[in-house]
Amino acid sequence: MYHDIATKDPATRAERLVSLDAYRGAVMLLMASGGLGLAQATRHLDPGSPWRWVGPQVEHAEWAGATLWDFIQPAFMFLVGVALPWSIASRTARGQAFATLLAHALWRSLVLVLLAVFLTSAWSPSTDWVFTNVLAQIGLGYPFLFLLAFARPRTQWLAAFGILVAYWLAFALYPLPASDFDWKAVGVPDDWPHLTGFARHWEKNANLAAAFDRWFLNLFPRPTPFVFSEGGYQTLNFIPSLATMIIGMQAGRTIRGDSSPRAKVARLAGYGAAGIALGSLIAAAGLCPLVKRIWTPSWAIFSAGVAAMALAAFYAIIDARGRRRWSFPLVVAGMNPIALYVLWQLMGGFIKDNVRRHLGRSIFESLGPDHTTMLERGTVLVVLWLILLWMYRRGFFLRI
Repeated sequence: MYHDIATKDPATRAERLVSLDAYRGAVMLLMASGGLGLAQATRHLDPGSPWRWVGPQVEHAEWAGATLWDFIQPAFMFLVGVALPWSIASRTARGQAFATLLAHALWRSLVLVLLAVFLTSAWSPSTDWVFTNVLAQIGLGYPFLFLLAFARPRTQWLAAFGILVAYWLAFALYPLPASDFDWKAVGVPDDWPHLTGFARHWEKNANLAAAFDRWFLNLFPRPTPFVFSEGGYQTLNFIPSLATMIIGMQAGRTIRGDSSPRAKVARLAGYGAAGIALGSLIAAAGLCPLVKRIWTPSWAIFSAGVAAMALAAFYAIIDARGRRRWSFPLVVAGMNPIALYVLWQLMGGFIKDNVRRHLGRSIFESLGPDHTTMLERGTVLVVLWLILLWMYRRGFFLRI
């Protein structure tokens, strides 16, 4: 998942790209914060308050458009691509042949998908066979990303945009819903802000990927037939998100190159500006809306651009200028992303229950009902980070 150096040796740790760990840590901590309940805490504010805009930023856009929260998964997947050149270089330096590397990539992919299913099913009465969890999405695309890592950069770029063009075409050729289409049957309410014009090909639960899941997910045992995804997320999202990871791999190659730090920052920023501009242009032209929930091609490009811009900033400050000390809390989380993800998925309720048990049943209500969720999620975040700090101090890093 990330460059494979997990050791207590400070000299070896120094070889790591600290900005990559810090950026990954920032993304993971933002995710594990659950938005700190800011959406709930700001809803009671006056509509004219400058703080009112914060709440929606820690919730996903209902469909088309983007918020801060929508960029968490793209950043994580982008960073998988960034880290891959380090992983391959590390294993190759240890004398591993291509066949061994490929076998490990396939094993990693399988484990990620099965771990995603396990975590998704943690609170279900039976196995919940869905594959929209970020770990499953990475796992489904990882073997292809690995193979492309050995191709020339030009081939990688062609593969990324070839994937997006083919995926766009597949959606564009899929029939639009009929005028008497039963939207409620696929979980779309009457007051839904439907897309218009050509963008209708990417409407919620009435698109190619939704049709695929109505076939594919019903191949697995389930209590009742799968009809629709409540949030509109689809298994086939891994195809366009593979392009996001490929672009991340290009960013990783840039950082590993021989150029000066300033040139690397400029190139990363160039990738970012180009991705944001191109994705926005495609959406503005009406060719394809920006929809994170089904990872439209315009979103794949746009979100990769934002991720590249953020990486340029982290690299410029931490590695190019050497200002690393402030990033330590982020690095602690960034060096154990799988551990943090699993702990966050499984232990949030356990932590809250035990804090109430030992510090009082009303501990989280001490600032009033509007801030209860904020205290709950903030407490969980602090406890999880302290667990990661303990693991970091002892050199325990969960790798797949």
